Amino acid sequence: MEKLRHIALSVEDPEAAAQFFERAFGMQRAGKAMRGIYMTDGVMNVALLNFANETVPGYAGLKDVRGVIHFGMWVEDLEAAEKRILEAGGTYLTGRKETDPNVFYEVKYRMPDGTVFDITENGWKGAVKEVKPAA
Repeated sequence: MEKLRHIALSVEDPEAAAQFFERAFGMQRAGKAMRGIYMTDGVMNVALLNFANETVPGYAGLKDVRGVIHFGMWVEDLEAAEKRILEAGGTYLTGRKETDPNVFYEVKYRMPDGTVFDITENGWKGAVKEVKPAA
């Protein structure tokens, strides 16, 4: 089964948002993102991103987008997952698989209702793929 392990938030100030997540939720910093900071609760990766004057992927034509911008699914097989996504009515947006295990990548899609999400086989900093369910 695919695993929900990533949520990206568009924020004005990633540092201030990181401090809020640390104080309010006890989350820890997992690393730096290209546009901000990765946080973790030990299972999920939350990206706090500032796109400044850039277009947020999947939100062309919109300015100053804030809040949840996409979610990410950790998949076993990118090609098989893509086939299921397209058969279910999803559409490809951007990105490609990287074969170098040291390179992070996400491939973005849009759900039939317009919601943006991404998939990867590599996971995200601070995220854990397999979690043992409570008894």
